Amino acid sequence: MVKPTLVTNTIRARREEAGMTQADLAARIGVTRQTLIAIEQGKYSPTLEIAFQIARAFGMPLESLFQYPED
Repeated sequence: MVKPTLVTNTIRARREEAGMTQADLAARIGVTRQTLIAIEQGKYSPTLEIAFQIARAFGMPLESLFQYPED
């Protein structure tokens, strides 16, 4: 079983606000729709490069989309 990541995100909400489908965003950042689904569901942490691409797609800083719990 894959251990979920501690990183949480608001990608789905932002994507829906922007009127984008999963396929739209996935194509824009160069990943498969399945990869985007896993990232949105917290089953997979994106690479830093992909995280920046997602943030840029929405014109937002990383911290607006991704959160990591404090100790």
